[in-house]
Formats: sequence, structure tokens, C-alpha cells
Amino acid sequence: MVSSAHEAMHQIFREDPGLFARALPKAGITLPEPAAIQLLDTDLTEIKPLERRVDTLLRIDTADSGSYLLAVEIQGRRDPDKLNSWTYYLAHLYAKYEVPPVLLVLCQDKSTASWAAEPIRIGPPAHTSIAVFPLVLGPDNLPAITDPDEAAQDPALAVLCTLTHAKDPALSVILDTLATALLDIGGDTAKDWAEFTEIGLDDPRTRAHWRKLMATYTSRFPGSGTLIEESIIKGRAEGQAEAVLRLLAFREIDVPEAARERITGCTDLETLGTWLDRAVTATSTEELFAEA
Repeated sequence: MVSSAHEAMHQIFREDPGLFARALPKAGITLPEPAAIQLLDTDLTEIKPLERRVDTLLRIDTADSGSYLLAVEIQGRRDPDKLNSWTYYLAHLYAKYEVPPVLLVLCQDKSTASWAAEPIRIGPPAHTSIAVFPLVLGPDNLPAITDPDEAAQDPALAVLCTLTHAKDPALSVILDTLATALLDIGGDTAKDWAEFTEIGLDDPRTRAHWRKLMATYTSRFPGSGTLIEESIIKGRAEGQAEAVLRLLAFREIDVPEAARERITGCTDLETLGTWLDRAVTATSTEELFAEA
């Protein structure tokens, strides 16, 4: 079964198809500059019982070097069967589109990345009939971004680098950098990439840490009214409101519907804090809401 982390690692290229052109040079890999990029169907099935799908497929048109296909694959562990699949993918793509294909493999650990980068040679010992040379991005050649300003300049690349280093012992520092950058950016862009990051983190503890970061960070630009800042305030307010209602329920204080709506609809943290303090001793919601 394909995990959400697997999906996020290649879906990021569908969100930002030009990302590969910015990521590959960081690993010392250079391809012709794209002039146009087109998402293609990932279904490579020929015979009905045998279904084959590449994770993400892009057609890259360049200004002076022709066109090529970029097949993006996510590989979480060594899998000898993938060597046959990758060879098939490239041969099928070349026959179908008559455009040279390139295989890009994304890995989250150095051992798998080293294995995936090995050339695939098909043929008897005396003669290689087909040779495949995958391009690989992994934690050993795609540097982590630990500067918030750099991450803010290219959030898509920062998210890719973060997910690539999802098994890095220093991941907490990397996540801290990304969280700071996204909170500074704000808006829908930051919100989308924050969600992408959460989906791409496969480990439950790491995902919980990321959610805590996004919930507890304070913006470097407080009062700017960014969507991220509003989301943080809303989340804290909802938590405070729930605490007020739970405390009233524990003390068996009747909460009319109008009072419940007033509590859950409040977004002022200071007011909610006052209500929470009063809920310890109040005997009714009227006393809870009483003017000082």
C-alpha cells in the first residue's frame, strides 16, 4: 500500500513541476534548462493484468536541446524488482513518446540512494544490451536547508529537502527552519506547504512534532495578520474554548446552547483565559460571563 509520505515526495513535482531544475544542481546534476514543462499520464500499462505506473511523469521542452521525459520515482528501500520495472518504464516511454526519458529516484536514506544510483545493465556478461543510469536525489547529495531566509526564498525546494532528510538525526533542526520560514511567508502558499510537509512525514512522532511546531510558533512579524498567524490564534482559541466547556461539564454546570456558541465562537485568547479561570468556581454561565 502506498503511504502518504510516498505520495507527498513525488506529488511535490506536480505542485511545482519546475522544482527538479532547481533541486538537481544542488546534487551536481545538470540538465538542459526547461522552456516548457507538461505533466503526462503516469499509466504505463500495456497488458491488462499487468499494471505499471510511474509515480510522476513530466515532459520537458527546452529552447535549444530538444525535449525529454522525466520519470520521478520514490524509493523507500532496496527492491530488486524495481530494477526491472525502471528498465521497462524507460523503454516503454521511449517507444510511446519517441522522446528520450530520464529516471529520477528520490530516497530518504543513504543506503537506498547508493543502491538506486548503481547502473542497471541488461544482457549477457559479454554484452550489455540495455543500460540504465538513474539520477538519484537523497540525503547524501541534496543538502538540508537550515537557514530560514533560504527556505523562505524557495519553499517548494525547502519542503523537498526536508522530506528527503526525514530520517536525518538532525531533522528537528531542519523542521524548525522550515516552520520559521513558512510562518514568515504566511498566506495560502505557506499553509499549503505546511500541509504538504505534514503529509510527507511518515513517522507519527515526527508528524506530531511538526504539528506542535506549527501550533506553538509565534511569527517573527506578530500582528501582521497572515493566514498562518490567524490559524495559530484560531487553534489556540479552540483549545481554550474546549477546556472551558470540559471544566464546566466536569463541574456539572448547565451550559445553554447560546452560551456554548458564545464560548466556541470566541477568538480572543485573553477573554477565554478569563472564562477558564472563572470556570473553576462559577456556578452558572451567567457568572462566567459577568462583567468585571
